[in-house]
Amino acid sequence: MEIAVAQSDIRSAYRGGFAGQLVSSLAWFASAAAATWSTRTVAVVVLVVGGTMIFPLTVLVLRLMGTPVALPSNHPMNSLARQIAFTLPMSFPLIYAATVYRIEWFYPAFMIALGAHYLPFVFLYGMRQFAVLSVVLVMGGAALGALLPSLFSLGGWVTASVLLVFAFTGLASSRRA
Repeated sequence: MEIAVAQSDIRSAYRGGFAGQLVSSLAWFASAAAATWSTRTVAVVVLVVGGTMIFPLTVLVLRLMGTPVALPSNHPMNSLARQIAFTLPMSFPLIYAATVYRIEWFYPAFMIALGAHYLPFVFLYGMRQFAVLSVVLVMGGAALGALLPSLFSLGGWVTASVLLVFAFTGLASSRRA
């Protein structure tokens, strides 16, 4: 199978990443709301627990959309997709260290890790928009951590909004293709 065909399968099956980014966006919105109207600790717990629910909720959204929830077991991109899935959880010790050092760095550190997580999606989906998403999150996290760390919830709101925009951008791209 050619790479372009495998990427097309991914784009089609997962609607350009729509479901995953939509669910992720909702987790970030819930965490940002907790950061704004509750406590920082609640906000951290909401994002970490919500993050563990992203995969099962993404599968649910895909089922509701009537799309496949997995590619055939022999699909050449399955291995890469599994590897990418573990990149963000493997960043948790670094996010934890940043957060313990300075709680205001929780969202910026998570944004940087999430942005790095999205970079391989450029190849997986064959969609350059994931490079833009990656850069926006990494640069946004770095800027917020360096320049506006006292605005704790801002990183949550920004990330949730960016993910929501890119979810619908990916959906539109997959429909055009």
